[in-house]
Amino acid sequence: MAIATQPAAAPAPAPAPQRTDRRVALAGLAGTTIEFYDYFIYGTAAALVFDKVFFPHLSPMAGAVAALATLAVVFVFRPLGSVVFGHIGDRLGRKRTLVVTLTLMGLCTVGVGLMPGAATIGWVAPVLLVLLRAAQGFAVGGEWAGAALFTSESAADGRRGRLTMYPQLGACIAFALASLTFLVVNLSIGETSDAFVAWGWRIPFLLSGVLIAVGLYVRLHTSETPVFTAAQRKGDTVRAPFVEVWRRQTRTMLLVIGVTSGIFGAMTVGSVYLTTYATKTLHMDMTTILLIDTLAALAACVTTVIASVWSDRIGRRRIVLAGSVGLAIWSPVLFPLMNVGSPLAVGTAAVVLLALIGVAYGPLAAYLPELFATRYRYCGAGISYNLGGVAGGAVVLLIAAPLSAVWGGVGLGCYLTAVLLAGIGCLLALPETRDRSLA
Repeated sequence: MAIATQPAAAPAPAPAPQRTDRRVALAGLAGTTIEFYDYFIYGTAAALVFDKVFFPHLSPMAGAVAALATLAVVFVFRPLGSVVFGHIGDRLGRKRTLVVTLTLMGLCTVGVGLMPGAATIGWVAPVLLVLLRAAQGFAVGGEWAGAALFTSESAADGRRGRLTMYPQLGACIAFALASLTFLVVNLSIGETSDAFVAWGWRIPFLLSGVLIAVGLYVRLHTSETPVFTAAQRKGDTVRAPFVEVWRRQTRTMLLVIGVTSGIFGAMTVGSVYLTTYATKTLHMDMTTILLIDTLAALAACVTTVIASVWSDRIGRRRIVLAGSVGLAIWSPVLFPLMNVGSPLAVGTAAVVLLALIGVAYGPLAAYLPELFATRYRYCGAGISYNLGGVAGGAVVLLIAAPLSAVWGGVGLGCYLTAVLLAGIGCLLALPETRDRSLA
């Protein structure tokens, strides 16, 4: 009689990926938080004090334009950074590139906080400011795409929107942190005091050193993405990813630039120019506007999470489309509502704007990587995203003050609507990608 044998023990199940997901999420969140934290604190400082610190010999209007123009320098150098770091990321890996971009971003941010003003070193001060902003923009050019790819290529199919929401949340969290930091400084020493102009504005820049240390620690303790590792193992890389992506996916690149231009334009108005408009034109006190900015940032956090999670269920394009349509409708209403002048009116205008931005912006970290092949995905997502930033964000910074001076805020709102409508047309020409595998 045959003796029954026990079946071989089944292999132990693989450990749950929760811990890896947490590390990947933190790695993606840390860099974009620092990136946008620098952008927002710089924009707030430019609106409040940079005309006095770095351009004291210009008129108030010219000083404000010059200060915001230095912010626009970042957008000019971002595409160059996306080309260089995109090449490195597509050839050598996402992780290595992200460590370099984070380090360079951090050094530039702290450097602005330590730099003397024009009263101390004269014309050298604004020149050094522009050089630091150029280096910052160069590093930022490789940051977002790297963070988006790091999370998207580490996520399981069907959960990509959920995991890639963390790089997108960095923008909202950074806006809230920047607003709260300036609020605390403002309440402590006052926005118009000599102490604020002399050293108070520097505190938010120097505090970024803490974020940088945390971000570097997390990124150094994560592994390369499985998608890129598999591509390297199979030899699925190209010598010149920048050339390859433009040769093979020119149409996709141009359409993504169009989509992101309108979203970046609205984001720049909501996070930077509204502060300038509320303080300079409406003469609101800084405490009130910073509280409004904080509430608006929290609203954007909520809608970013909802939009990212739902993009796994109903698709990326539908969510981005809903947010873009909402922004196109709200933009002409924005400044007439703010012109009422009450905190409630200004707060409603800002909160609705930032909430809609969260809807449109949230799914992009999943959507853009899904549009490009692995061998040139870093270049494709990064360059198109950053060129959209130039076409949307940089242009708005340069024309917002002159356009508002001639046509009022309505003129700027109508301009935003026009750019957003063009972006909606581009979005409709792109495919849905929710069911694509990145492997």
